[in-house]
Amino acid sequence: MRNKFLLLTLLIIISIVGNISAQSSFKKQVDSLFVIASSGELKYRDLIKPTIEELAELGKDIVPILVDKLDTKSARERLTIINIFKKIGSDAVPYLITSLKNPNGLIVQRVCWAIGDIKDSSAVDALIGVTSHTRWQVRDQAVGALGDIADNKADDAVLCALHDSIGQVRKAAVVSVGKMRIIESVSQLIHLLGDDFYGARMSAAEALLKLDSNYVAESLADSLKSTNTFVRSLGCFILGEIATDYAVDILHRTFLNSTGDLKLHTSLALINADPNDLCGYQNLIVNADFDKFSMLKIKSAISAVQDADNSLK
Repeated sequence: MRNKFLLLTLLIIISIVGNISAQSSFKKQVDSLFVIASSGELKYRDLIKPTIEELAELGKDIVPILVDKLDTKSARERLTIINIFKKIGSDAVPYLITSLKNPNGLIVQRVCWAIGDIKDSSAVDALIGVTSHTRWQVRDQAVGALGDIADNKADDAVLCALHDSIGQVRKAAVVSVGKMRIIESVSQLIHLLGDDFYGARMSAAEALLKLDSNYVAESLADSLKSTNTFVRSLGCFILGEIATDYAVDILHRTFLNSTGDLKLHTSLALINADPNDLCGYQNLIVNADFDKFSMLKIKSAISAVQDADNSLK
């Protein structure tokens, strides 16, 4: 009986050692291939793409090994890993979701990036869970990934990120709002036109142009009276880009009842909205009371739309 027990124990130990040995061998194989796949050396140039494909074909089993490498300082290695995960696709996602709990914030933020590239909606709940992470770079990548996946289950989380204390996170949220076409974001996006961070306010303008034009134009009408110069200028710009009859009418009425920088912004927007001057706004604008610098901007804008029109003929 004792001998049978010892034999069984020995077999179990041999099996465990064998598994460890196999895992070690597999990791060495992956590590060797990864050196080539992420190499910038000329001698490996023709081997990089096929090696990446070979690694991707190994499937989900290599995901834990590559996740451990995600804190690399090498941009080439980082991009190679993300590319491999993308090629593996949804099979890589379960372990990537688990990796969102990794104590290393650098790895977590890059896992978010990878999930966003794969665009697997099964990861949405897990990504929402890290949109409040203490590391702002994680929040940035998580919100961006939610926008790439574009599942409206994440609407509330993305809208919440519009109020983040970090400008880069607010920008990521704004970009995601545009991708997800969240119409409820319009008032918040208009507020963000006045954001201190250039990237957030310019992205807010781009996002508004992706939403329902009539609703955006209607919402922008009152914002042209804002005390924030960025809101006024970008509001006029957006209306000029929308260029519907309703948007142009808002600009025209504002032009007639404004002075200073707002009158200039509405003028530039009207020129852009009606480049062929079908409504005769250009004559009205050039005869208005502007200082020399403002008139120079107006004439430059008129020349630009005329040159663009001539280039199409």
